[in-house]
Amino acid sequence: MLRKPDVIVIGSGAGGATLTKRLSELGAEVLVIERGRPIPREPDNWDVDKVFGQRKYSPFETWLDRRGEEFRPSTWYNFGGSTKFFGTVMTRLRSRDFEAVEHAEGVSPAWPIRYADIEPYYCEAEQLFGVHGDSSADPTEPFRSAPLPFGAVGSEPFIARVAEKLERKGLHPFPLPVAVDLHPGGKCVRCGTCDGFPCAVGGKNDAETRCLEPAVKTGRVTIWAGTLARRLILAPDGKSVAAVEVEREGEVQTISARVVVLSSGAVNSALLLLRSATDTAPDGAANSSGLVGRHYMTHNLTTMMAVSPEVNPTRFQKTLAFNDFYDGDDSFRYPMGNVQTLGKLQPGMLVAGAKYLPRFMGRALTRRSLDLLVTSEDLPHRDNRVSLDGGRVRISVKPNNLTGHRRLNRKLIALLRSIGFPLVLSKTLPVNFTAAQCGTVRMGQSPAEAPLDPYCRSFDQSNLFVVDASFFPASGAVNPALTIAAQALRVADHIARTEFGLSGG
Repeated sequence: MLRKPDVIVIGSGAGGATLTKRLSELGAEVLVIERGRPIPREPDNWDVDKVFGQRKYSPFETWLDRRGEEFRPSTWYNFGGSTKFFGTVMTRLRSRDFEAVEHAEGVSPAWPIRYADIEPYYCEAEQLFGVHGDSSADPTEPFRSAPLPFGAVGSEPFIARVAEKLERKGLHPFPLPVAVDLHPGGKCVRCGTCDGFPCAVGGKNDAETRCLEPAVKTGRVTIWAGTLARRLILAPDGKSVAAVEVEREGEVQTISARVVVLSSGAVNSALLLLRSATDTAPDGAANSSGLVGRHYMTHNLTTMMAVSPEVNPTRFQKTLAFNDFYDGDDSFRYPMGNVQTLGKLQPGMLVAGAKYLPRFMGRALTRRSLDLLVTSEDLPHRDNRVSLDGGRVRISVKPNNLTGHRRLNRKLIALLRSIGFPLVLSKTLPVNFTAAQCGTVRMGQSPAEAPLDPYCRSFDQSNLFVVDASFFPASGAVNPALTIAAQALRVADHIARTEFGLSGG
């Protein structure tokens, strides 16, 4: 780097890469610290055994669960973060998700911002990630000031017939909002390898292709790949971050900037703060509240294989969803959640509830299956937390708020059988499944209730921000990627104005 950075961003996922692009375009010099490297585009990207069997692109590390037992998390360290493997779905939280909502097993707390505060940035994030869709049929879709930038990608005939059957049942299926490069001249080939796979042709609009690569072209961004951020070094009075200590090319060194942004994911951002304890901040950086690492959430998730007597020849299956039970129904007044199609399951992938299924039987089932994901909200309990246990990562979590989720599963199974799927296999994912992790460094109105203010600035260290799903006070029941990106744009504009006098939004 020829010039000292104005901003250090740790992590290059949906939060870090989006914020980096915005700040660099506004004129700030940004250093991105990324512990991983770019994922090469190669045939193995779409190989089921390499990706799911051998887990070629996942770091070989183990964490501890609340019982102290080891498990291998669903986490990735690479340019673009987990967006390289996400299923491309970019959905807005419902406007009600920003308010306090009563669930069957507790209350989902209000955010310190409202939907109207982030709505313009949702529009910008949808443009940035090139989202396709049509929200007009979704009865829960909140107000939007601009349409999605691209129309729905369209369902293949088998899925289109399922949508028609759901409509005849009185439901309101709608096209999934997906971030794929499928406009004329785009790279997407409508393959069957979005969920869990990196894209071999660059057709997935992830944080690397849509944000990090354009940011580098500004000439104001430097990336230190293969570099581990070890801890934040606080100023003597503990009120700011003086430097970041990193391990790079086998050496430990420090680097400083006017602003430091953590975007390492809800687990690793929290752990980095905890590892940064000093005499003036004995519980870690940004942690005078004692809440860093607490209120850990993912989602309550169930995958389903609905097996039809006829073959399902669909390749690109991620085109359908419905939210008719998101806020409950006439017989159950509490929220239940979202239902959407998964990428097409293949033999060798996780076949719902059938880990040891013979391969020939897996082939027969997946040829005829409609594959679905049921998502319900996980409530933020204080004792669900991320911590360090003798230097190791520990995720101490008990499942909660399953009443509405189980009810939605039962309703969906009955519905699927009624529209021609006599066999439905399901698997509720374990509580230590770490996808969609959020909530460990939450936003709030005061340092007594949260580590961060509504612009994701630490109440304790004035030049420290956390911009990833850590900031979520509540998880909602949709993928967090779009909300992370929208808030990253909002925070970037705030940093540009308040720290550098740059015009942004």
